[in-house]
Amino acid sequence: MTEAQEPASRGKVIFAFLVVTAIWGSTWLVIKDQVGSVPPTWSITYRFALAGAGMLALALLRRDSLRLSRQGMGLALLVGLSQFVCNFQFVYQAEIHLTSGLVAVCYALLMLPNAVLARIFLGQRVTPGFIAGSLVAIAGIALLMVHEYRSAPPEGRVALGVLMTCAGILSASTANILQGTSLGRAQPMVPMLAWAMLLGAAIDACWSLATVGAPVMETRWEYLAGIAYLAIAGSVVTFPLYFMLIRELGPGRAAYNGVAVPVVAMGLSTLFEGYRWTGLAVGGAVLALAGLVIALAARKRG
Repeated sequence: MTEAQEPASRGKVIFAFLVVTAIWGSTWLVIKDQVGSVPPTWSITYRFALAGAGMLALALLRRDSLRLSRQGMGLALLVGLSQFVCNFQFVYQAEIHLTSGLVAVCYALLMLPNAVLARIFLGQRVTPGFIAGSLVAIAGIALLMVHEYRSAPPEGRVALGVLMTCAGILSASTANILQGTSLGRAQPMVPMLAWAMLLGAAIDACWSLATVGAPVMETRWEYLAGIAYLAIAGSVVTFPLYFMLIRELGPGRAAYNGVAVPVVAMGLSTLFEGYRWTGLAVGGAVLALAGLVIALAARKRG
């Protein structure tokens, strides 16, 4: 990379990071509304059926070929299963038992399995700066988690919700590592994601039929607008940017957007849900963001 190209690449990474963080920080509020009268499994199916169609349209607009090799289709299936089936099935179920803020906070820990699995399967070195940033961020996340745990509804099955959240994190991490492999890097981003979303939506539909029965649809405009927002902004716009971050930064550092996402989610909750900040929450947010800065400032060497 030349000196002229490096600032452009850095600017692209910063732009993608900010957009993904801002949008995913807002999706937790919307997801909470998706687990009402409609079974979560069907809400997920609608989301990724629409997102897959949107991703196909984007591929056609970009004049990308939709043809993938047999290995590419196999990768798309694995990404679809891990990211757009298991991950989101666990997340939506977790939000039945936990506040959206607590689930968002837990997902900030995605950086840990990403870094460990990337070290094991991709041979990516974990730098001292990453470790230092992780320790600071984890301290902040712990404070946020304590605060959110205290504010969780007493009737909620918190332990089950946390278990489902952890399962979702491992599923998302699996998809992230798949994207970081040489096969993943070789695939055209948008067509691969289009197929992954459509295959994931098909599996989601089969799972929904097997577990909750015939499709259920709510006609409230808020629900329908939420589906559209999660599909287009929360999926079509963000997943190509996020997987680009994985390819540019590696799975561990890319997952650091998950540290800032809960802070955004809590900020929006302050505006729309009457979220009340305490000294514990403020301290956690400051530490989490400080860890983010330390980790992202650490350049990879060797």
